[in-house]
Amino acid sequence: MAMDSVLSHKFRSVLTILGIVVGIITAIVVASLLTGMRNSIVSIVEDYGSNNIHVYHLSSGFDEPSRDERNRRPLTDADAAALFAQSSSVNDLTKIAPNIGSFNGSFNDNLVYEGKNYRWALTDGVEPNYAQLSNLVLRAGRFITESDNIQRRNVLVIGVNCAEALFPDHEDEAVGKVVRMNGTTWEIIGVIEKRKAAFLGENPEDRKVLMPYRTARKAAPERKEERIIVQVKPGELALGAGDIESILRKRRGLKVGEPNDFDIETAEDMIAQFDGIIGGVGIAAIAISCLGLLVGGIGVMNIMLVSVTERTKEIGIRKALGATRSAIVLQFLLEAMTLTFFGGVIGIVLAIGISTLVMLLVPSLPAQVPLWAIVTGIATSIGVGLIFGVLPARKAAKLDPIECLRYE
Repeated sequence: MAMDSVLSHKFRSVLTILGIVVGIITAIVVASLLTGMRNSIVSIVEDYGSNNIHVYHLSSGFDEPSRDERNRRPLTDADAAALFAQSSSVNDLTKIAPNIGSFNGSFNDNLVYEGKNYRWALTDGVEPNYAQLSNLVLRAGRFITESDNIQRRNVLVIGVNCAEALFPDHEDEAVGKVVRMNGTTWEIIGVIEKRKAAFLGENPEDRKVLMPYRTARKAAPERKEERIIVQVKPGELALGAGDIESILRKRRGLKVGEPNDFDIETAEDMIAQFDGIIGGVGIAAIAISCLGLLVGGIGVMNIMLVSVTERTKEIGIRKALGATRSAIVLQFLLEAMTLTFFGGVIGIVLAIGISTLVMLLVPSLPAQVPLWAIVTGIATSIGVGLIFGVLPARKAAKLDPIECLRYE
């Protein structure tokens, strides 16, 4: 009977559930985008090493460092040596001289080869074990060796973007070529394989230009910033993070109760930061979808009240034949829930189509419709019918059968 009632007024039913459809589409499309982005972030973070702990002297969040943070004392080689010597959880560590830039204030380097330029290089000084700790894979050539580092050689391992810009037709032939950077000649010894793409497209690692750590300190002695990547033993991530914090607080003379003047970040911390960002987006999407569901629910209530009026004589006949109040209530509740159920199904189908279209048009923007979103969408749409169908159902159940039979 519920199906017959919905299908007998197809156009009216479609107009009634538009709000439900819009609310479900909004919620599921946003959920699919956020789920895809999160999975992309998790994949990228784990690709850099799930047992790694990153240590900075600045806060590692998405905001720009404050003035107080910029005045912090940078980490040193002695700090790295102390971490390796004093913590039993540390398996290995590597030091990075980040943002060497063009050695005079700018963070981007300009590499030149036979009239071709690459102006967006992110230059870091790294140690030989950086490749192993960060799971870096080479497309061609070799990585920096201990000999390169000790002798401070002018050698570079370049990212795929740099290789494509300077050697557009033969990226793999970049190895052995000599380029100019900051008025000095550098030999390319390796090309980094393309990293997993971030959800907004390019992975910053593809822009990297890596030189030996000691070469970077020689080339830019005024750059004191240092990052440390600590690889802990399996299963000892929390213990290792605690050891690192304790050792650095003692070395930096921090008293009990004073906040850290450095930052420690694990893969879980990075994911948690992103979760905090997408949480705000998710709340906004929920608010918009709730507005659509509210409008749809009011529409359902209005149509069901109209339906009660239109079927007054039917209600009287059913009551005269022995139908109880609960039977009348159940009848109209089922009609309302059937109506909103169709709205939920249509919304889910359209949302899946939109998410698929987004993935086809923008491959760098992942969209993955989670099963929980589909189940929640169906349950929510049925719940809207249940909530907003109560008033019309109760009104129908309270009608006097004699008055209903007299109704024209």
